[in-house]
Amino acid sequence: MRITGLLMISVFNTQAEAPDDARWTDGREAMVRQLRAYRITDGHVLQAMAKIRRHLFIPADLRTPETAYGDHPCPIGFDQTISQPYIVAYMTERLMIKPGEKVLEIGTGSGYQAAILAVCGAKVFSVEIIPELAHRARQTLDTEGCSDVQILTGDGYKGWPEHSPFDAIIVTCAPDDIPPTLVDQLREGGRMIAPVGRHGQRLVILRKKGGKVETEEDLPVRFVPMVHEK
Repeated sequence: MRITGLLMISVFNTQAEAPDDARWTDGREAMVRQLRAYRITDGHVLQAMAKIRRHLFIPADLRTPETAYGDHPCPIGFDQTISQPYIVAYMTERLMIKPGEKVLEIGTGSGYQAAILAVCGAKVFSVEIIPELAHRARQTLDTEGCSDVQILTGDGYKGWPEHSPFDAIIVTCAPDDIPPTLVDQLREGGRMIAPVGRHGQRLVILRKKGGKVETEEDLPVRFVPMVHEK
C-alpha cells in the first residue's frame, strides 16, 4: 500500500468551470434546499454541502447541473459512483462529527465525501483501492482546499492501522459484513456507519461502548460492493 502523491490527471479536468458560474451556484443552492426539505438539520453538514463544488468531483463529460446537483448518484468510472447528495449528507449527519475528530473513510471514490467531512472539521484519512481514483480524488480535493485529507491507495478491509484508533469510521462501499479489522480500529466511544449486505443492503450504525459493540440498522441503501485487494 502507498500514500498517493499530487499526481495531476488532466482528463478529469477539475478546473473546467469557473467557480462563480451561476449554473453551479444555483444548482448547489437548490440541492441544499432539498436537503433541508429531506430533514437534514445539522448546520455544519448543510454548510459543507453548500460550500463544496460537487460538480468538480464528476467526470467532465458527464458534468451538468442536473448530474452534479440532482439527488442521485453519478458514475465516476471504474464501475464506481459518487453517492447521491442526500446519502452523503445523511451519513455525515449520523456520524455527528466534532471538529478535530479523526475519521477513517473506506472508499475515497471521487473524494466528495472526504471533502464534506473535512469541511465539517474532521481530520480525514481515506482509503481507496483503485489507484486512478485515488490520484484523481487527490487532485480534486487539492482544488477545493482540502489538502489536509490524507489518501492511502490500498485495501479498505485493512483500514489504516498506523493512524488508529479513529473517532469515527464511514464506509462508502458495501461489505457483506462489518470487517472486524475496522471495528478494532475504532476507539472506545467511537462510531461507524456502513452499508452492509450483498443484495438487500442497509446502513448499519455501530458504536463502541464499555468494551462492547452496539449496532443499529438504519435505511435501506444501494452501494457498490466493497472488494479486497488482488
